[in-house]
Amino acid sequence: MKNAAVLVVLALLAAAVHADSLNCRMVGACETPGRAWGVAVAGNYAYVADGDSGLRVISVSNPANPQEVGHCDSLGWAYSLVVVEGYAYLADRIYGLRMIDVSEPQSPQEVGSCSLPPLAWDVAVQDSYAYVACNYSGLRVIDVSDPQNPQEVGYCATGGNAFDVAVQDSYAYVADYFDGLWVIDISDPENPQEVGYCDTPGWAVGVAVSGSYAYVADFGAGLRVIDVSNPRNPQEVGSCSLPDEAYAVAVAGSWAYVADDDAGLRVIDVSSPGDPRQAGYYVTPNWACDVTVAGDYIYVVDENIGLHIVEFCGVGAEEGRPPTVPGLRPTATVIRGVLWVPRDKDILVARNRGWGASPTLLDADGRTVADLVPGPNDVGHLAPGVYFVRPASGAEHGVPAITKVVLVTR
Repeated sequence: MKNAAVLVVLALLAAAVHADSLNCRMVGACETPGRAWGVAVAGNYAYVADGDSGLRVISVSNPANPQEVGHCDSLGWAYSLVVVEGYAYLADRIYGLRMIDVSEPQSPQEVGSCSLPPLAWDVAVQDSYAYVACNYSGLRVIDVSDPQNPQEVGYCATGGNAFDVAVQDSYAYVADYFDGLWVIDISDPENPQEVGYCDTPGWAVGVAVSGSYAYVADFGAGLRVIDVSNPRNPQEVGSCSLPDEAYAVAVAGSWAYVADDDAGLRVIDVSSPGDPRQAGYYVTPNWACDVTVAGDYIYVVDENIGLHIVEFCGVGAEEGRPPTVPGLRPTATVIRGVLWVPRDKDILVARNRGWGASPTLLDADGRTVADLVPGPNDVGHLAPGVYFVRPASGAEHGVPAITKVVLVTR
């Protein structure tokens, strides 16, 4: 882009359209063959629990062009995972915990397994123990000091359906579906004991812990913030409503990142735990199921598509956004001076809604000045002024076919 900074402001003509993003941009994406439910990142690789397609290993050394480099089949349904010191710990639903050696990412190999009561939904690892959320069978503790021979050594029943688990220091925090958040003392892994409980108004299906707070993805009740500074008396201190159904949450610094089903990724400012507020979003093509954060990027899995790598650009990265009409997506997203056009599956979604797959950029006189491509489009060479993005196909069902783009040097 030229030295002169270019500020691109997106406005819409005629009826308003649902914005793909606010303060976020898609960096790259990689389709997976199954149904992506879980994601973990270690080093230059993202690991996706891909349903009946097992574990998929994706190189993210170039975030703009992630590529699958290896995979490992699983017996059942790969639902969730964590990667620690060269091993992927895979929650495989009715087939319990699977231990996969990923020291060679191009050739991951299962080396051990531990049968558990169904269903193994999620797993967290600390020291030499794996903690598995096992539905009606509560929290199961597995000694994984010998990866080839993991052994269950303890368990703690919970009140409902243990669905997700996070571990910090001497406590495990279990998202227990109808029964909210459970706090379990794991200082003695062979004898875990429930010590605290906090009900939530929705269905607690995801949990992350940072410092003195637990963040619960509470399905239709959005994000709940719970003070766990006293583990024996956890108390909700704040909440943030979300547009769809919160499935999973990850926390880094002052931001919580929520996989919000059809509403995609939601970024929540939790710098004030008592007053969390939405600060950005990125709408995935189908259903966002899980999310994790590593370095500068957010990794979101979309059940029917695969992995999306997203950057949160900070509050105010977009100078404005249109009102929303649920269920509709525009041809392009504009952020930080770059004109973004949907990639691959996004284009198919756009086409199905009457938006063309190959838009063009027009000047104020209606002349074509650039053919746009999927992904980022450099508009720094253009003179300041008013331009228009035109989809290849016309509008349908009252959706406007033209978007107005204003380029301003500063």
